[in-house]
Amino acid sequence: MKTFSFNTLNSYIRQANQWFNTTPERSLDQAYQAALMIKAIEDEHFGGNKITAQSSTYGSNVASYFQTDLKKYLNIAKIRLTEFKASRYFKNLYQQQPPLKQAERIVDSREVYVENKEKSLVIIEKLKFIDEVLGRYTLDKDIKPSYSVVSIPKTNITSVDEEKIAHTKLNYPGVPGGKQEISDVETISDKTGILPRSILGTFKRLRRDLDPQAENEVIKNFRTSKAKTLISIKFILLLILIPLLTQQVTKTFIVSPIVDQVRESSNSGIFLNIDLEEEAFTELERFEKELKFKNLIGLVPKISSEEIEEQIKEKADKLQKEFQGKSSNAVKNVFADIFSLVAFATVILTSRQDILVLKSFIDDMIYGLSDSAKAFIIILFTDIFVGFHSPHGWEVILETIAEHLGLPANREFNFLFIATFPVILDTVFKYWIFRYLNRISPSAVATYRNMNE
Repeated sequence: MKTFSFNTLNSYIRQANQWFNTTPERSLDQAYQAALMIKAIEDEHFGGNKITAQSSTYGSNVASYFQTDLKKYLNIAKIRLTEFKASRYFKNLYQQQPPLKQAERIVDSREVYVENKEKSLVIIEKLKFIDEVLGRYTLDKDIKPSYSVVSIPKTNITSVDEEKIAHTKLNYPGVPGGKQEISDVETISDKTGILPRSILGTFKRLRRDLDPQAENEVIKNFRTSKAKTLISIKFILLLILIPLLTQQVTKTFIVSPIVDQVRESSNSGIFLNIDLEEEAFTELERFEKELKFKNLIGLVPKISSEEIEEQIKEKADKLQKEFQGKSSNAVKNVFADIFSLVAFATVILTSRQDILVLKSFIDDMIYGLSDSAKAFIIILFTDIFVGFHSPHGWEVILETIAEHLGLPANREFNFLFIATFPVILDTVFKYWIFRYLNRISPSAVATYRNMNE
């Protein structure tokens, strides 16, 4: 029992130590993701400029929605950046070496940094990007950039040590001009306050959370989210119902009378294409064979050849009316679909703000899913549309569209479409995963790859 408890305690200690060591990287990644979301909103909706509530492009509801998202991402970035600084400070303090031969420790630390230059470069670039984004929304311009590098106090260093440190300075990237100057060091004893600024920032965040106005802010965010959901659902229903209603109404009251009158006056043919003709002949031939078969085996009373011909003629008349109706219906579908597309385009062109709200609603819904759910949806869609069995589905879709529009089934076109379009679609999926999803949610991409393997 003691051994089990000791092993369990050791396991908890290792897990806590691992969590503590990865806290700076995790906090920095979360702050970087929040800055990326702010930058994406700026590029997509404000032409790369600052997000402001006084934008002339959008109304008050859309502007309020963007301001709410901006506050959310700014708070996330600032809180995670504070957490990054605090955890990095305590981690460095915990791992600090004993004060023996300070010059040797400086040279050793520089050598270690040079060995991990690539990792440091990534961290510095992320901090630079965060400072660039947050700087546009920070009133205090005297705040130093978070990527400023702690410098080294002057000590009695040998010439060899000076040469190594100088080499480190020349090869240190991450600032304009390609070189990084090492400024004067700010040790723990040189700080103006008793407590580090990161801890003070944490207390400020707690005080802000306990602010009596925080509840009003939560209610405001909830109302904004509710309004966004209602607008998105309403717009989705409009996109579906308006084209469908337009297609049915125009087909019934406008297109059908005109097409029927034109086809009757011009004595148009029975069949619109050869596929309808073959279908009618096949059905008539089957009826004739079935009638003769039943007559020969006695399933029906004996009838003469003249009576058989008379029943076949009646069947042919029924097929004539049926396939004339199919041909007319296909022509009506073409014109009614044109009206439907015009209605759909009108809704799109007159609902720019609704489209932005819908896009944001879809982004929140999709990117709010867990990594495994994102990977599951990606695999589901890719397997349906570009997977091994997708050609059969595309063939059914193309034949259904051709039948709806009264077009003959062109197998060469179908094969060419199936050979090219799914490949293009697969390329677009992969590019989106590599270019966009990999930046927004890299863990989802890793989960996708593991599930796909």
